[in-house]
Amino acid sequence: MNTPQKVPVTILTGFLGSGKTTLLNRILSEEHGKRIAVIENEYGEVGIDQALVIDAEEEIFEMSNGCICCTVRGDLIRVLSNLMKRRDKFDYVLVETTGLADPGPVAQTFFMDEDISSEYALDGIVTLVDAFHIDQQLGRSDESTEQIAFADVVVLNKTDLASSEGLDEIEMRIREMNRMTKIVRAENADVPVDTVLNLSAFNLDQALERRPTFLEPEYPFEWTGVYSVEPGNYKIQFDEGPDPSMSLVITTDQGIDDSDLRDNAEKCVRYYAEDAKSIQPDGIIPMNTHVELNLASGGSKSFNIIIDKPMHIGLYAQHTAEEFNIQLIKESSNAVVPAIVERTWVAQHEHDDEVGSIAIEKDGDVDQEKLNKWLSKVLGEKGIDIFRMKGFLSISGDSRRFVFQGVHMLFDAKPDRSWDDLPRRNQLVFIGRNLDEDEMRKGFEECLV
Repeated sequence: MNTPQKVPVTILTGFLGSGKTTLLNRILSEEHGKRIAVIENEYGEVGIDQALVIDAEEEIFEMSNGCICCTVRGDLIRVLSNLMKRRDKFDYVLVETTGLADPGPVAQTFFMDEDISSEYALDGIVTLVDAFHIDQQLGRSDESTEQIAFADVVVLNKTDLASSEGLDEIEMRIREMNRMTKIVRAENADVPVDTVLNLSAFNLDQALERRPTFLEPEYPFEWTGVYSVEPGNYKIQFDEGPDPSMSLVITTDQGIDDSDLRDNAEKCVRYYAEDAKSIQPDGIIPMNTHVELNLASGGSKSFNIIIDKPMHIGLYAQHTAEEFNIQLIKESSNAVVPAIVERTWVAQHEHDDEVGSIAIEKDGDVDQEKLNKWLSKVLGEKGIDIFRMKGFLSISGDSRRFVFQGVHMLFDAKPDRSWDDLPRRNQLVFIGRNLDEDEMRKGFEECLV
């Protein structure tokens, strides 16, 4: 019998504004004979990219609740699992990550999760590099360095904005970071499809050589404590900590060796991907469920657990025990139950806390002259700190929707399809460092007619 062929997956990454959506559109519009399922990830609360992608028969799945490389890895697993129920509808998968994502943890998914690795094969990692802004991006972002380091193919995009000597210097710099990658130069992400799909390029041994900790997964929790419990009622008690809430999953029948901790950690990735059930103080915490405990100042910080048989339980907590002085107490004796095993899960990367996104959504039309003056002022003052701008504009007196995109101090607005009967509205997302949301929101509102 023939073994079913795994579905090839390409991870499309690159810093903000490098041209990922443009390349994605080119791939979807080519006559390559593939049926492609697209998984997109947005950074911020308003999803824009799906509406920027051209109308196509391909199915697009958008995840907009955070960075694809850490807290929503469970979402990626769930989307991929659901895709397999429609296996007859597609034969290739493209995962477009947010520009702030380290691609390593995304690639991990195809090796760490048994269900996913049995159905999908990582074909390659394609990284887009903005030739015009690469010096600023590499100097200020660890993620853009990681994206190049893991790339099987680097698409050096926007070559029309750099000199030939400058491009040669950029290629040398890329080679210093990743000697094994293939570099393809492009304008407007115009590259042959066969340079980015069906690469059969991802090599786990090479990935481990680049980063020995590659198979050390990143989790949405920081600490695990394993406890031996008998039937009865217990309390988990917390002291004042750095957060007013705590995400937590309590697993049942928890093993105590390293492989058991790993197995349950992978299960908890999926639990954490589900919406958290809010639990108030003195409430009962359900087992094998993602919960959010209310630890707001004042009052009790104690929660109940009911145990019906002897077992080991595992606490997979958002924060470490030391931060909140977490204690498990048996009610009948008021005795503290010590953890028999503890494990701290250290993430391989941290995002810059100064980097964030601002989403502006307003109905109505904008005055084009006022908008131009406001944007000129914003970019003149904060252009170096604005990594990416994108969205849609409704210009007064024009029947067409305008697609708005920009990187640092460069921006462009092009007419798109007609508004027709759709409500006229503006949707903008700014991603950058130390942006004043109230000030930017007020400035844009002053541009409205």
